[in-house]
Amino acid sequence: MASVLEDPTLERHFKGHKDAVTCSDFNPNRKQLASGSVDKSLMIWNLAPKARAFRFVGHQDVITGVQFSPSGNLVATSSKDRTVRLWTPSMKGDSTVFKAHTAAVRSVAFSYDGQRLVTASDDKSVKVWSTHRQSFMYSLNLHTNWVRCARFSPDGRLIASCGDDRSVRLWDTSTKHCINCFTDYGGSATFVDFNSSGTCIASSGTDSSLKIWDLRTNKLIQHYQVHSSGINSFSFHPSNNYLVTGSSDSTVKILDLLEGHLIYTLHGHKGAVNTVTFSRAGDLFASGGADCQVLMWRTNFDTKSYQDILQQHSRRSTPDPPPHLSDIHPKGPHLHHPQSTAIQRCWRKTKRLTFLSPLIVSVINVNAFFFFNDLPHFTQTVSVLEERLTLTEDKLKECLLHQSHILKDVQASRGRRRRTASEETEGSPVNAPHPD
Repeated sequence: MASVLEDPTLERHFKGHKDAVTCSDFNPNRKQLASGSVDKSLMIWNLAPKARAFRFVGHQDVITGVQFSPSGNLVATSSKDRTVRLWTPSMKGDSTVFKAHTAAVRSVAFSYDGQRLVTASDDKSVKVWSTHRQSFMYSLNLHTNWVRCARFSPDGRLIASCGDDRSVRLWDTSTKHCINCFTDYGGSATFVDFNSSGTCIASSGTDSSLKIWDLRTNKLIQHYQVHSSGINSFSFHPSNNYLVTGSSDSTVKILDLLEGHLIYTLHGHKGAVNTVTFSRAGDLFASGGADCQVLMWRTNFDTKSYQDILQQHSRRSTPDPPPHLSDIHPKGPHLHHPQSTAIQRCWRKTKRLTFLSPLIVSVINVNAFFFFNDLPHFTQTVSVLEERLTLTEDKLKECLLHQSHILKDVQASRGRRRRTASEETEGSPVNAPHPD
């Protein structure tokens, strides 16, 4: 039903930048990896063996963001030089320049149809651009400090943005209005993104926290505190079951969103990790940092097939009722201390419930899969269900133990009554027959 969890492995490392790596992204065609740097250059790493890398120069200051278009034919970069560039990721490397903002541009991202770009800037604005016409469309202006990041939802109807005003804002692209604002941060909000189904957004902060909100209920459903310093970047796995984070504490961490806890800590970088990203297929992820390196990892741990579970149990018509939203785990922060090993396997094995049938255990996984795949009422995680079932098991054991004590007491009481009755029978006089 599900493969054994395997550790991630380091596939390749790329050296070519002369200063810290700030951003990265995989080409959807799975043949290239792009990275931007403080050295003002864009590197296109060709993933084929012994293939040459392309170095593109043109920005006049630090490159802060990079993303391939959905087709893979263009690469967008943002820079502190206040511009955005569109590059052709080939040897020629032609580019078009957008004079985008009046201050440093912190991020750039394509819409999922590739028709629009969204940019975030230190001028406190979020702007949307037409890719085809290479022209400005509209601006979103409610942030009160630098805007660090902005992303489109998968359907293009929403934009999420975050910044140094400690807020995460949600915008309606049709009305251009801010429809929600989350302000639950102790420091700047550094990064924001949607999961692949568009049902949740996650955001990270300089306070080392990562939070996930369900957009269907506008409730905070998961909160992680696994790093010892600020989180600079994160990326959802395409399955929505995992999330990778990069932090100024020099570590890359992998979170299991179904189980609700940290499973891996990777110590591959020397200095801050500024960027992490999964490939579109999820089989690879990359990290880049202050050590000027880009590391490419083989995922390995994503081999569980929840689609297979759904197919096996598609005939089940009465799934177990979901818990109330307030029961969703984890609500509080999860603290983990860094260790020196290269790959630190942090995940805890969940207690197996020996009295459960395989069907019930499978339904647990199905319900957890529903949460991150757009079924409105299944907003629980595996840990809630298994915790509840564990409690049920303990209660059953207590009941059985209590029942055994009662049975022993009843049997002892019956034995005493039998002995008493026997003694009374033996000690009573026998009536003599009446004379005629």
